[in-house]
Amino acid sequence: MEHRGHCVLTAAGLEALIDVLRRRGYRTIGPKIRDQAIVYDDIEAVADLPRGWTDEQAPGRYRLARRDDEALFGYAVGPHSWKAFLHPSMQRLWTARRAGDVVVVTPEPASAERLALIGVRACELKAIAVQDRVFLGGARVDPHYQARRADVFVVAMNCAEAGGTCFCVSMNAGPKADAGFDLALTEIMDGEHRFLVETGSAVGEEVLAELPERAAVQDDLAAAEAVVARTAASMGRQMRSDDLHDLLLDNLEHPRWDDVADRCLTCGACTMVCPTCFCTSVEDSSDLAVLESSRSRRWDSCFTMDFTHVPGGSVRASARSRYRQWMTHKLATWIDQFGTSGCVGCGRCLTWCPVGIDITEEVRAIRASPRRETAAP
Repeated sequence: MEHRGHCVLTAAGLEALIDVLRRRGYRTIGPKIRDQAIVYDDIEAVADLPRGWTDEQAPGRYRLARRDDEALFGYAVGPHSWKAFLHPSMQRLWTARRAGDVVVVTPEPASAERLALIGVRACELKAIAVQDRVFLGGARVDPHYQARRADVFVVAMNCAEAGGTCFCVSMNAGPKADAGFDLALTEIMDGEHRFLVETGSAVGEEVLAELPERAAVQDDLAAAEAVVARTAASMGRQMRSDDLHDLLLDNLEHPRWDDVADRCLTCGACTMVCPTCFCTSVEDSSDLAVLESSRSRRWDSCFTMDFTHVPGGSVRASARSRYRQWMTHKLATWIDQFGTSGCVGCGRCLTWCPVGIDITEEVRAIRASPRRETAAP
């Protein structure tokens, strides 16, 4: 479809956008400060956004800091990803109730909640697209993900701030959103606080028509392009990605795996903050009278001993094997499964690793001294 040209919203226009989405029945979710981090949570107004705050990130380090302006989206990414809303950490699957000799099993109904995601970064749009392939692209469609994903309104926010652990440019995942949004905004802070707006869908056009906007002029377009270019040029990390599949699978016995295993705590933090990791386990529970029971799905991690436990023990008993599984799956065999890398360069796994393991540095070390061997059966 053809979309209208770019236009401009003020901060008051952004307030109107939130109001319009709420009137249309959406649950509006966006960035806000909580527990000394910028997280995604329910928002009702511009006042809920992290005005004037940014984040400083490095491997194993995250802290908030004041900016020297009043930017509303002047940060990189925090510990939350949108996965928490589309593929929640706990999902009940069914409930069983016993009445005499009869047991009635009732599947958990799919969510009918309408979500509006505000402030979605380009790397996060790529991550959502990756999870779409995982949950919707195969022979088995996940009904809960499908229901949550069906009526999502996405307000993308092109990045104006590269974090110290960001490498989205290396993964062709940012910093500018190119697909997967209803509206895409670029925040401009050059004396006039405003947002350049691009539409990406018919419903985005409808919402924009209800907002107080003006047509964009060349100065607006140039200012927005400069914001994105500056961000792209200031990535905190780089990682060559064109050869990762063969590089990692040809070096499954590289001594670097032993080196990283000595540092890795196998805590699974990297998988919890990753916007594309999708591993789950199931757990059953019942009431004390054993009249009602339920089964729930919860996030799990390939770093746990129980994740690959079979009669006789764990398939991956060592930290070396579990870290290697995570990294080679993310960067190599994910491509075999889903036709795309499982990494979008958001940098969360670096920032939130308690010992600061840097996936870009691990790749660099293997590339510096390749062994070209395959693992023993």
